[in-house]
Amino acid sequence: MEPDKKIAAAISAVMSYIKTEEEIIYQQSMTAPAASQGAAAAGVPTKMWALSGRQAIMQMRTLMQMKTFR
Repeated sequence: MEPDKKIAAAISAVMSYIKTEEEIIYQQSMTAPAASQGAAAAGVPTKMWALSGRQAIMQMRTLMQMKTFR
């Protein structure tokens, strides 16, 4: 039973680390100069629902790859 807890803790730590990195990258992209953002420089607003949907899809694919679902 002990190895299962260790594996779960390790997976949780890695997922938390990845999520933190994604959040940092997202925050950096939001604070980047407008000239380097392409479409955002043209006045196109950021679509938060689209970003949320893409993130949910990526998370589901990750779970499928880890074979969380059978």
